[in-house]
Amino acid sequence: MYIHPAFGVDRASALEMLRERAFGLFVLAGEEAPSAVHVPFLLDEATDERLTITLHVARANPIHTLIGEGARALLACQGPDAYISPDWYGIPEQVPTWAYTAVHIAGTARLVPEDRYRAHVDRLAAVFEQRLVPKRPWTSDKMTPARLAAMLKAIAVIEMEVDSIAAQRKLSQHKGEAARRGAAAGLRHRGDAQSLAIAHLIEASLALT
Repeated sequence: MYIHPAFGVDRASALEMLRERAFGLFVLAGEEAPSAVHVPFLLDEATDERLTITLHVARANPIHTLIGEGARALLACQGPDAYISPDWYGIPEQVPTWAYTAVHIAGTARLVPEDRYRAHVDRLAAVFEQRLVPKRPWTSDKMTPARLAAMLKAIAVIEMEVDSIAAQRKLSQHKGEAARRGAAAGLRHRGDAQSLAIAHLIEASLALT
């Protein structure tokens, strides 16, 4: 991913973006064309800075057959995005653009042994059920053993050891403060969820300058 010098973020911010979003596009190279699937994922960090991503796909999806003993993979994780009208900047000679946040991670993907499938599903559910508090969390114990076994056989769990991270927040940081505040105001007037999220990020970035 090309990163404009004004938009790049550090590793800690990139990991924060990955944890918060936890959903992305997983891509493997196929014989005729790249193969991709949209999936939630888990981020694992070790004390030695080893970073892994764990996810699963439907076993009926042939993408997992491309992994073999190990395959290079890319996971693209995108946050909110929104169109920016040049009229909002309040200065002449500007052009339309798009504001967004994104992280690209690359590494080697491998299939996970089936005896780890339930632990993966339980941890994945726990992460996202926590976001629904005070709802009582769902757990796999709510399923009968036979039904759970059938569901686990219907997936393929994949782990990717990450060796590169590229991330950016494209929020008009190369513009002056007045122009950025104008863009945020235009987004807030537009009022949809994506525009409001980008407006909040622009305002937060201004608070740090």
